[in-house]
Amino acid sequence: MAGLQSAEITGIVTEVRRLTTELYVFPEVGERIAGRLAEALSQGRYHRAEDPETLGRLVTEDLRSVNADGHLRLKFHPHPIPADKEDGAVLAELTRAADLSLGGVPRIERLEGGVALLKLAPILFPLDMTGGSLDAALALVARAEALILDLRECVGGHPYTTAHICGHLFDEPTHLNTLYDREEDAEQQFWSPAQVPGPRFGGSKPLYVLISAATFSGGEELAYDLQQRGRAVVVGEVSGGGANPRRGFTLHPHLEATIPTARSINPVSGGNWEGTGVIPDTATDPALAHEVAHRAALAEVARLGGDTPSAEEARRALGGRAEDRPAPSDDRL
Repeated sequence: MAGLQSAEITGIVTEVRRLTTELYVFPEVGERIAGRLAEALSQGRYHRAEDPETLGRLVTEDLRSVNADGHLRLKFHPHPIPADKEDGAVLAELTRAADLSLGGVPRIERLEGGVALLKLAPILFPLDMTGGSLDAALALVARAEALILDLRECVGGHPYTTAHICGHLFDEPTHLNTLYDREEDAEQQFWSPAQVPGPRFGGSKPLYVLISAATFSGGEELAYDLQQRGRAVVVGEVSGGGANPRRGFTLHPHLEATIPTARSINPVSGGNWEGTGVIPDTATDPALAHEVAHRAALAEVARLGGDTPSAEEARRALGGRAEDRPAPSDDRL
C-alpha cells in the first residue's frame, strides 16, 4: 500500500470537511466539526500520517470530538474499495460479510422447553441480498413456544430489513420508526408489513432480545423498536449508541468518509438511542445473557403452556432434577 503525499492528505481532509458541512444531519454540529478539521489541518496534524490507516484514525478522532457520533468517521478499509459510486465500499464489505455468515443467520438452535435461539449477525443485510436466508430462518422458528433473538454481535443493518423482521414478530402492521433526512428535509415512516412469506412467530409468544456493547446501529434499532412497543424483553448490557443512518463516500482506495445524513425518531419515545445506547430491561453480563433469557423463557413456557410437551420439558428443565427427565429410548420414529 503506497504512502500518502502531502497534497493528497490535504485533498482528502478538505473533502471530508465539505461533506460534513453540507450533509451532516445536524448542521450546526457539522459546522463546528468542520472547523476542528480545518484547524487541525492548518497545524499539520494530519500530515504526520504516513499511511491511510493512520490518517483515518486521526481524522475520525476529530470528527467525533464534538458529539461522539459513532457513525461519523473516515474509515480505513484493508481491501481496496470501489470508487465509482456512493456506498460502494459498504456494498463490497456487505458481500464479503454475507458470504461468511450464511446470509446473516449464523445460528439457529432449539433449546429446552420449545425455545428457539436465532442469531442475526454481523449485519441485518438488505433483503435483496439475503432475504431468502432470513425468511427461511424466521419460518423455522415460527413454531417455537418462545424465541431468543441474539443481536450481541449485530453491528448494523437496513431499516427495511428491520421492518421485515418485525413483520414476523407482530400480528398487525406496526409503526416502528421514522427517519428524518436533512438533504430531503422530509420524513419517512417504517412499518412492519401486513404479510410475510411463510408462517410468522406472531405478536403474543414470549420474545427475548440479547444485546451487548458491540450491538450497534441497525442491530440497536431492531432491539429498540421491539422494546419500545413492549414486544420484547431486552437482556444484556447497554449497546453502542448509534442511531443516525449514514452514507459512504470513497475518498481514497482505502478510505471511506461515512456521514450521518438522517436521524431516527421512534413513534413511542419520540427520541432514539443515539449516544445512550439501548438500555436493557434485564441487565447482565452479555456472556450470561443467553442463559438468563433462556431461564426466563422456560418460566414463561411453563406458565403458559399447560400440558403441552414443551411446557412439561420446560418444567423439568427449571426443576433441574435428573429423575424427572425421560429415560433414553432406542425407539425410532
